[in-house]
Amino acid sequence: MPPPAPPPQYLVDAAVRAALDEDLGIAGDITTQATVAPGTRAEAAIAARRPGVVAGLGLAEAAFRALDPNVVFAIETEDGEAVSAGGIIARISGDARAVLSAERVALNFLGRLSGIATLTRRYVDAIAGTNAKIVDTRKTTPGLRAFEKYAVRCGGGHNHRVGLFDAVMIKDNHIVAAGGITAAVRSARAAAGHMTKIEVEVDTLEQLQVALRENIDCILLDNMKPAALADAVKIVAGRCLTEASGGVNLDTVRDIAASGVDLISVGALTHSASVLDLGLDFAAAATRSKAIQA
Repeated sequence: MPPPAPPPQYLVDAAVRAALDEDLGIAGDITTQATVAPGTRAEAAIAARRPGVVAGLGLAEAAFRALDPNVVFAIETEDGEAVSAGGIIARISGDARAVLSAERVALNFLGRLSGIATLTRRYVDAIAGTNAKIVDTRKTTPGLRAFEKYAVRCGGGHNHRVGLFDAVMIKDNHIVAAGGITAAVRSARAAAGHMTKIEVEVDTLEQLQVALRENIDCILLDNMKPAALADAVKIVAGRCLTEASGGVNLDTVRDIAASGVDLISVGALTHSASVLDLGLDFAAAATRSKAIQA
């Protein structure tokens, strides 16, 4: 399976620039400036301190390259690949000051996204052999959604809608405000473009029957037990996609998948993933360039 397409470079560059600005402030890296001579060259390696799935190499490389355009960033474990504890993810060769100043930003992005990819892979592995797919939600870190959803893909999961703009998702509060499922769906269909899909959230089989009369594209079965989910799948009978949500964790996801639903949305993929512990270490004594030494 080919690796997922990464986020556009302009998004990567903008996120990295903002993170570097936050870290460097108006004075720059005062520790490195005081202790490392200009022109010093260094070789370093990023390694995993515990096993996981890698994601975010493009952001890490961009952080180093923003401070040293000539840096060599050699990838040894690609995004989407598993790495063991102690495994090398990338090797860096470049200006020592730049490597030190970009280190934390690079590792923050790489560790955060690799943590999401790692947790996603655990969910994907937990439902192996079923027809269900693991999908993410909009419960992402503000400003980092494109990257966190990319990390989900690196872990073998799939993306739900990107934001409020690319699909109609009628939830319980929309239904209350609109005066019912039927009114909400018909109003949405009248306003949405012909390419826009419509999903409706229900939490009872009675609501499901109402929603199905409106020829929707997907039904969100919220906080239903596996037995009720199985009943819902039988009622839908292939007329639209079925998505289970609520109460999903690694202990319950297999039973949920066995109900026959098409999709299982898991907010924890992005809002509760632990950062993958990574480290960057210099390989040997850094060297000053001959021009500087002279």
